[in-house]
Amino acid sequence: MHNTEYYKLFSSGEIIFKQGEKGDCAYLIEEGVVDVLLLMPDGHEQLISTRGQGALIGEMVLIDDLVRTATIRARSECRLLEIKQDDFRNRLDQTDPIIRMAAKVILLRYRDTLSRINVMGESGVYPTAEDIERSTANSDDALRSVKMANEFKHALQNGELELYYQPINDLKDGQTVGFEALMRWNHPERGLISPNDFIPVAEESGLIIEASKWALREACEALGRIEQALGMTGLLYVSVNFSGKDLAAENFTQYVYEILSETDTDPSNIQLEITERMLIQQPEKTRETLEMCRSAGLKIAIDDFGTGYSSLSYLHHFPIDCIKIDRAFITNMQKNESSMRLVQSIIHLAKNLGMTVTAEGVEEPEEVAILGNLDCDYAQGYFFAKPMPEAQIIATLRNKSMEGSHDDMAAATA
Repeated sequence: MHNTEYYKLFSSGEIIFKQGEKGDCAYLIEEGVVDVLLLMPDGHEQLISTRGQGALIGEMVLIDDLVRTATIRARSECRLLEIKQDDFRNRLDQTDPIIRMAAKVILLRYRDTLSRINVMGESGVYPTAEDIERSTANSDDALRSVKMANEFKHALQNGELELYYQPINDLKDGQTVGFEALMRWNHPERGLISPNDFIPVAEESGLIIEASKWALREACEALGRIEQALGMTGLLYVSVNFSGKDLAAENFTQYVYEILSETDTDPSNIQLEITERMLIQQPEKTRETLEMCRSAGLKIAIDDFGTGYSSLSYLHHFPIDCIKIDRAFITNMQKNESSMRLVQSIIHLAKNLGMTVTAEGVEEPEEVAILGNLDCDYAQGYFFAKPMPEAQIIATLRNKSMEGSHDDMAAATA
C-alpha cells in the first residue's frame, strides 16, 4: 500500500483489510476493482462479489466499533479515497433523525446478513445492494464533498489557510475601528477557493472546529501585530466567525479563554460573530455559552441579520452587542422601499436594546449617506476597502491620512 496526500494506493493481489480486523474507516473506490471474500466455517475463503469504481467498501465500521465482516483484496491496481469514522459520524449527526436511523439500521442489517451467511454456509452475491451503493457513492456531490473534506484537512495541517481582514469603519468620521477576519484557502494548485465552497464542507465534516480554533488564534496574534505596527494598541478589535458546531463543542469557552490568555489579547478587543439560525437551534445551550463569553469580556455580534428566521423577539433573550445588517438589504435600500424601512427598523430596534449596528456590503457613497442619516454606527464593504492580507491592511491604514478619511466621508455625505 502507498499513501498519497488524499488517497491510498494498493497493488493487484494486495489485501486492503482482513475479516476480523478492527477498522476505523471505509473506502470509496476511485480506480480499480476489488474482491470481497468471506471466511467460511470450513476454513476456506468464499468470493461473494467484486466491487469497482464508485463502490463503497468497509462501510459497516462507520456506524459501530465492531470488526470487519469480510476481507477485501485488490483485483487490480486500486486508488481508494478514505472516509474516516469520525468524519462520517459528524455528518450523520447533522442529518434528519429519520435518515440517521435508516442509515444505521441498513448498515447493521447488512452486517447481520453477512454474519448469517458465514455461520450458515450460504453463498450469494448482492447486485441490488451494490447497484445502490454505486449510484449513491458515485454522485458528484458526495464525491466532491469527501474529496474537499480530505483536502481541507490537509490544508489545515499544512498552512494553506490564511486570514484576510476587512476594515469596519465608524460612519461618523470614517475611521477604522476594527476588522472582520475572513478565512481564505490558498490551494497550491487551484489558488484561492471560495469560502462558499469549503466552509459548508468544513462544517459537515466537523473540521470547522479546528479551523475556528486556528482562525481565532491567528486573528488574535495578527491584531497585536497590526496595532503595534500602527501605534494603535487597544484601539482596534477583530471580529471572528463561529459556527453552530463550534458553540456546541463542550470545550468551546475553554479554548477561547486559553487562546486569549496565550496570545495576551484583551477580550474586549475580540468580537464573536454568529448567525441568527444558531440562536434557535439550541437556544439554552447557546445562551449559556454566549453569556460565559460575555462575562469574560468578549463582544457578541449577529451576522447577516435579516436573512435567517428574522424573529426580533429573541434578541433580548441573548447577550448581543452588535447587529450586522445583511448586505442584500443595504444593496436594495435605494431600489426597494421595504428594504429601506427594514434597515431603519433594525437600527431603531438595536438602539432601543442598547446594541450597535454595522452595515455589511456597503459599496456606494449614497449608501453611506443614507446609513449615516439613519444613525447606523458602523459599516464595512468595498466603499471602504476589500478584505486583504495582514501586510496590506497595515500598509493601507498607514498610508491613509486623517484628511483623506474626512474627505471621503464628506464626499459621501454631501
